[in-house]
Parts: sequence; structure tokens; C-alpha cells
Amino acid sequence: MTRAGLALLTVVLLAACGNAGGLGASRNTPYGVNPRGEAVDPLIVGHRLMAAGEYELALKAYYGAAAEHGVNVDTLSAVGSANLKLGRLGQAEKILRRALEQDPTFVPALNNLGVVLMEQGKTGEARVIFQEAYALDSGQSDSIRQNLMRAIAATEANVYDAPQEEEGEFQLVRREKGRYVLLTQL
Repeated sequence: MTRAGLALLTVVLLAACGNAGGLGASRNTPYGVNPRGEAVDPLIVGHRLMAAGEYELALKAYYGAAAEHGVNVDTLSAVGSANLKLGRLGQAEKILRRALEQDPTFVPALNNLGVVLMEQGKTGEARVIFQEAYALDSGQSDSIRQNLMRAIAATEANVYDAPQEEEGEFQLVRREKGRYVLLTQL
């Protein structure tokens, strides 16, 4: 190898060692990670994980967002939504109510609280919450409208359902024309 070739090879090797892949990364930086690049907002990461169905990971990302941005209505609503998807209804309700204490007009928190209440069988309260969310949203969201319709149907079904017969109740039975008998189960 010529002297010029050896010098060129030395320069290239030194440049490669000093640059660590061209990213300015250290030895401990994973391949393909740019340490000088901007980090993605953990709230956005959580939203993407929720869309992908990774609710536990989304919850962790939302906790990171709360640590980075503070405990605000956005982070509380997001944590409540993740808990809802994980089936932790009691936690979700408590957190969503805390979010609504900070901003009672935050429509996503209202909608998710309504869903939690429906899941818990509190259809009357859920209906009121959905009505409020629908009014604040000006009827723009199809999901809120559908949730409100389900809540209305559920509350009206409870009102108009035929009462269930209990043991020992009386029944009026027709025996002949104009003649009825009162029966009971003992």
C-alpha cells in the first residue's frame, strides 16, 4: 500500500471513530438514535399507543407526560382514558372527575366519564354527562352523539321495563266469560 493510501485510510478510520456513525453518538447510544434530535412529546406517544391498543404502555407514557408537563386536564384525561381501556373503572372515574375539576368544559373528559358511568350501570348520571358533552361539542362528534343515544335508550328502558314478578305476588287469571280468579304462589 502506498504512503498516500495509508494516510487516507488512517484519516477515514479516525473520522469514523470520532463520529460514531455520523450521529455524534456515544458508545452507549442505541444504533439509529440521534441524541441531538428532539424528543417526541410523551402525550403524543401515549395517544399513538392507545390507537395501537397498547393501553398499559400508553398509561406509562401519560405518566411521563404528567411528569414533563405537569398534572393538567390533558394528562389527567389521558390517564383516565387509559384506565378505562384497562377496565379500571373506579380509578378512571376518580381521575376523570379530577380532570373536570380543573376544566369542567373539557369535552373528552366528559365523554370518557360518561362511558365509565355507563359501564358501572349509572345510566342516569351518564346521560346528564353526555348531554353536557354534546352541548359543549355543539353536536360535532358522532361518538358523543351515539353515546348520548345509548344513555337515553338505557334510561328509558329502565323506566318502561315491565316489573318483574316476585314470589308471592298475585296474578289475575280469567277462567270463564266475566269470571276471574286471583292466584298466588306460596
